[in-house]
Amino acid sequence: MQRGKFITFEGSEGCGKSTQIHRLAERLRSRGIEVVLTREPGGTVVGEKIRHLLQYDPEAANLTDESELLLFAASRAQLVREVILPALEAGKWVVADRFFDSTTIYQGAGRGLDLTAVRSINQFAVGAAIPDLTLLLDLDAATGHARAVKASGAKEDRMECQPLAFFEAIRDGYLELAATEPERIAVIDASAGIAEVTDAVARLVENRFPPSES
Repeated sequence: MQRGKFITFEGSEGCGKSTQIHRLAERLRSRGIEVVLTREPGGTVVGEKIRHLLQYDPEAANLTDESELLLFAASRAQLVREVILPALEAGKWVVADRFFDSTTIYQGAGRGLDLTAVRSINQFAVGAAIPDLTLLLDLDAATGHARAVKASGAKEDRMECQPLAFFEAIRDGYLELAATEPERIAVIDASAGIAEVTDAVARLVENRFPPSES
């Protein structure tokens, strides 16, 4: 059986990942492809508990940057082995809302943790689960943060409560990462309309994985 494809979506808060992920999944399913959707942190029973702790639990208000990094890695390690690798080995395509690039950027560029250590922890957590294609939805920090706050209402999570400078560092970090891995990471202008972004995503995916090969 041919191994499935692994596509990840990245970008800062408010860039529109969720909408585009579901639109891509619908398009792939119309091609007869079985699609598994994942999100980070989360996607498993263990991961969802970690997600709540990281995002909303008031008792985690004093969580250190190092602990945050390791909790994200723990959630990802469980997701890879419980969901992602079995799906790929079964010939299914996995479309992920965030993966290890998020940790590289948020905990590395954003929190300022040592990038060598971050990458080592990422590698240990994901093992053989390396994305075939990563779609980076790029949006200026102020617009993205405003969108995220509006979408969350009065319930901002720990990330959304960060200052604007944090999100500017996140955007810069993502763009620098994309420049170093152009064969894997494709940058899409997320300031365009939803339909335009959807079309751009579809073109990139179909160019990389033509329908005749799926």
